[in-house]
Amino acid sequence: MEEKDFIQKLLDPKTQNEAFQKLLFDYQRPLYNHIRNIVLNHDDTDDVLQNTFVKIFQHLKNFKGDSKLFSWMYRIATNEAITFINLKAKRNGVTSEALQNKIVDNLKADSYFDGNDIQFKLQKAIAHLPEKQQLVFKMKYFEEIKYEDMSEILGTSVGALKASYHHAVKKIENFMTKD
Repeated sequence: MEEKDFIQKLLDPKTQNEAFQKLLFDYQRPLYNHIRNIVLNHDDTDDVLQNTFVKIFQHLKNFKGDSKLFSWMYRIATNEAITFINLKAKRNGVTSEALQNKIVDNLKADSYFDGNDIQFKLQKAIAHLPEKQQLVFKMKYFEEIKYEDMSEILGTSVGALKASYHHAVKKIENFMTKD
């Protein structure tokens, strides 16, 4: 089905419920993974995912079709995840970077994290990156999102994204090889 036709089904009250169920079925897992890469904690991810789908449903009528539906939903998920982290950090009286480091430290106790010591160290390295580099690295490395799609999601040029990824990789390599 063409994306334009699918969006019409999402907007039509007669077909909206069925179309939204399909949207949930198709995008729940990828959006969960995307959000989980940002917030790291399973329970927090579920909360942010729920908020994301509520926002998607509420704002579908405002979707202009300037980007792909996928990109638009990922932008909402990304913004929701970043807002969640920033609010949680503020409530705890710490910076978002300090919160990220604390969350990474708690990963080993997370029953949903099945990584080994190298993956744990990689998460620690990522937590030390600036927010934009974290996002770009996670989207490229873990989710294999193309730069063009990332550009639509993050509203940044492909060249800037490639530079951010390159800098992130260098910093991660330095972090992983020290000790």
